[in-house]
Amino acid sequence: MIDLRLLLAVAAGKSAGVASRLLRRGGGTTLPGVVARRIDPQALRKLAATLPQGVVLVSGTNGKTTTTRMIAATLADDGRMPLHNRAGANLMSGVTATALTGASVRGRAHAPIGLFETDEAAFPGIAAETAPRLIVLHNLFRDQLDRYGEVDTVAQGWRVALARLSTATTVLLNADDPAVAALGEGLSARVRYYGLNDRRHAAGAAAQIGDARFCRRCGAPYRYTALFYAHVGHYRCDACGAARPTPDYAIERLDLRGTEDAILYLTFPGGAMETHLPLPGLYNAINALAAIAACLELGVPAPRIRATLERFDAAFGRIERVDAGGRPLLIALIKNPVGATETLRMLTDALNVECSTLHLLILINDRYADGMDVSWLWDAEFERLAGHVAHATVGGTRAADMAVRLKYAGVEPGRLTVVDDPADALDVALSRLPPGATLYALPTYTAMLDLRAELVHRRWARPFWED
Repeated sequence: MIDLRLLLAVAAGKSAGVASRLLRRGGGTTLPGVVARRIDPQALRKLAATLPQGVVLVSGTNGKTTTTRMIAATLADDGRMPLHNRAGANLMSGVTATALTGASVRGRAHAPIGLFETDEAAFPGIAAETAPRLIVLHNLFRDQLDRYGEVDTVAQGWRVALARLSTATTVLLNADDPAVAALGEGLSARVRYYGLNDRRHAAGAAAQIGDARFCRRCGAPYRYTALFYAHVGHYRCDACGAARPTPDYAIERLDLRGTEDAILYLTFPGGAMETHLPLPGLYNAINALAAIAACLELGVPAPRIRATLERFDAAFGRIERVDAGGRPLLIALIKNPVGATETLRMLTDALNVECSTLHLLILINDRYADGMDVSWLWDAEFERLAGHVAHATVGGTRAADMAVRLKYAGVEPGRLTVVDDPADALDVALSRLPPGATLYALPTYTAMLDLRAELVHRRWARPFWED
């Protein structure tokens, strides 16, 4: 039977996307979903049901965009071009818009499989509507408290959503995050874990910004034998015996090489693999591990996965390298205490290997998508920059707050310049950049979009929806 309501929703949604792009009001990554759901609230559920190989969902506070892109690239190389919200529109409307884009006018999916990055708060609703075959849950940290609430609030929503899944779903969880690992208990779904076994990377962890340091069963404090960052590490509760699950997929050895790349040696059921990852940082290595585990669960051969990851480029704004008129610019998104601290850790650990001091452009906004409460700046370890800054240009709607934070972190006021407007801040930062040096841009989410819009205007980058 023809579903006239769905057909009308698909037609209206597709038309809204075309109009959005023609009128230069955006890439049509969200509006089509809003329009379609007004006509048929079940549009996503119906479209997802037409995907022959089902749906994969990826969520978490940090790393979901990069991880999802790694999975997408690998599936494409394996001949299974996924339906993917590549532009990062990860709320219900954005995922619905993606489903519309990949559907025929008759409401049938063109792609064999759906792959959706999902916002933490939107995950329960999207999971309920898509009946996923595979779910990857990365981590839970404080992020936009004015939107999400505390970590336990998000975790409870996830727990309820996971409890409704059937045995047809596989749930892949981060064993090193106790808030995430505990979600695997008592599920009907098949549960698998991934984690980092190389304890050498426990040095320098920022324990004061941990959000899940107490046992999820009994409330006693965890005892850590290795703490990588925040509350992520190897843990055990001496009171009730709850402990980090043994990972099914593990990084046994990880060699980080500054702001350039990393070498991973992994083990997994039935095999092992060594791969070169052309992305820097501990967190990107964990992203890669999650992506590898997901692709193996989806039946992609290990050699295919390795070949894809060894030529992988990060998503826009996430370790994105740009030629800014002949001067190297590296953009690294920061949006919460843990993510910012790990980015700073990556930059300062690379000192004396690639450079002796840093040239920074830090752009901080407080719009809705950033989180309007910027008190998180005081939880991030900007103290790591003390003594290592050649010059920092600070911009965005909360530039003054960021400048004060850097002063208290030990950055000399004479090395700071405050320029609210992102375009002007970029010009100032580039004018202070000596030959051969790299400008490191650390923006919040909407500030990153502002910066990229300016780079596109100058023809130094492409619009993110064309990426």
